[in-house]
Amino acid sequence: MQLTITRDAFKLKQTFTISRGSRDVAEVLTVHIGDDSQVGRGECYPYARYGESLDSVTAQIQAIQQDILAGMDRETLRQTMPAGAARNALDCALWDLESKRTGQPVWQLAGLTAPGSITTAYSLSLDTPDAMREAAAQHAARPLLKIKLGGTGDLERLTAVREGAPNATLIVDANEGWSAADYDSLAPVMLELGVSMVEQPLPQSDDAELLGRERPLAVCADESCHGLDSLDALVGKYDMINIKLDKTGGLTEALHVKRAAIERGFDIMVGCMVTSSLAMAPAMLVAEGAKVTDLDGPLLLGEDRESPIQYDGSVMRPAPRALWG
Repeated sequence: MQLTITRDAFKLKQTFTISRGSRDVAEVLTVHIGDDSQVGRGECYPYARYGESLDSVTAQIQAIQQDILAGMDRETLRQTMPAGAARNALDCALWDLESKRTGQPVWQLAGLTAPGSITTAYSLSLDTPDAMREAAAQHAARPLLKIKLGGTGDLERLTAVREGAPNATLIVDANEGWSAADYDSLAPVMLELGVSMVEQPLPQSDDAELLGRERPLAVCADESCHGLDSLDALVGKYDMINIKLDKTGGLTEALHVKRAAIERGFDIMVGCMVTSSLAMAPAMLVAEGAKVTDLDGPLLLGEDRESPIQYDGSVMRPAPRALWG
């Protein structure tokens, strides 16, 4: 058995901007676990917002490498390692390895139903109103557009997007860029513009202000939602949660989070970082039945993995087993 880590970079089709900054390249870590006959793979995106870097996540993986090679299973990994990008890559690689060794797809190993096609949101980068209107017009045929906001001029940007894509359903991601007063003033207008949900409007540190607050526009937790232990603190503040495998620390935890969140009355969104098809494949298994799927990472890339997930417009086809699982 061997475990190797590679750093892979995928050029984006164009610069992608959110309220925290811009990027032109998606830099990810890929974990390979296996032997000469079968190798499982998992991909993760170290996120600076959570104190992660390519170097720090590599060190986390290397610190547990010998335990993995000695046969640590996914549940023990889940109990031993904190949620985050490092555990995600390891967990997904172990799922993929078991799938290859048994000849069974991961959905079957996990006791899930066979995946079908899923419609994903498509994200529009934060920009000037004119640029966002033009981008919206280019993608006006997509049924669901996700708008990156989070600063002065948000209403002008959103109005411009609606002009560019008059028939699309809109969801908004503020990336912690609003105050409670911003939400109160913007929510009614956004409802009039056909926005169905806003993602993480307030900073995680301030989201207690949502507790008991009237929320005419549904609010989804992103930065405030990680693993199972984060769910109880979200009750009364949020209407939905965004499950991302880089936050939950893998598919194993994500499936637990999904079940527990539904039990608590949350609607489910499944999202992603700007990553390749290898990261989308396990996330698609969580997205079955979700209210919102936001797995458009490969659509933002100028290049992807071999045997990538196929997108017909905004419709994702099930991941080929040559890719993962």
